[in-house]
Amino acid sequence: MTTHELAPSTTMASAVATPRIRRRLGKRLFDIVVAALLLTVLSPLLILVSVLVSVTSRGGPLYRQMRIGRNGAEFSMYKFRTMTVGCSDQLHRDYVRLLLTQDHPPAGGARGLFKLEADPRITAVGRILRRTSIDELPQLWNVLVGDMSLVGPRPALAWEAQLFSATHRARFLVSPGLTGLWQVSGRSRLPMLEGLDLDVRYVQEQSFNLDLRILLKTVPAVLSAAGAS
Repeated sequence: MTTHELAPSTTMASAVATPRIRRRLGKRLFDIVVAALLLTVLSPLLILVSVLVSVTSRGGPLYRQMRIGRNGAEFSMYKFRTMTVGCSDQLHRDYVRLLLTQDHPPAGGARGLFKLEADPRITAVGRILRRTSIDELPQLWNVLVGDMSLVGPRPALAWEAQLFSATHRARFLVSPGLTGLWQVSGRSRLPMLEGLDLDVRYVQEQSFNLDLRILLKTVPAVLSAAGAS
C-alpha cells in the first residue's frame, strides 16, 4: 500500500466538516507565532539536551523519521534521539499490532504512546527525555515549516497507518499535531483503538477553542506521566 492510498477517501473527506479557509489561516498563523516563540525561549534547553545526547551515546542528537501527514503525504519528523544507533524496530512493530487487536495494552505496555516500557533499545538519557516528552521538542521546527500543527492527531509511521481501519484514516484529513485530544485524554492509559477514535473525534469537532483547551491540558498531562512511577 502506497502513502497515496493512505489518504482518506473522497467520501470520507466529504463526510467530515472541512475547516473554513479563515480558520485554517488563523490556525497556521497561531502555529507559526507560538512555535517561533517556543523555539527561541527553549533554545538553551535544546542546546543542552543536544550535548547530553551526543556525549552519552554514539550518534548525533537528532533523529529524523518519515511520518504520514495531512492527506497521506510523507514528511521528515524530528526528535531527539533516545535509542541506540542502528537498532531494529521489530519490537515496536509487533507491539503496535497487538495494540490494534487487543482491548488492553499487552504485557510490557508503556506510559508513552505506542511505546514499550522495558524497551532495551532506549538509552539512559533517552528514557528521561521520553518520560518528560522533551524528546518531542524538535518537532516545533516541523510546526514552524508547516509539516505539523501544534494540535492534531500524532503523526503515524507509514506501516502503522496501513494497519488503521478506513474509519480511523479520517485522522489524515488534518495536519498531525505536537499534541492532541488523545494525548490529553489519558495518554497510554487508553487502549490504542479508543485513542484513534479520539483522533477522529478531533477531526470532526475541530475548532480554535478546542485547540486552546487541548494546549492548556497538555502540560498537566505530560507532568502527570513524568511523575508516574
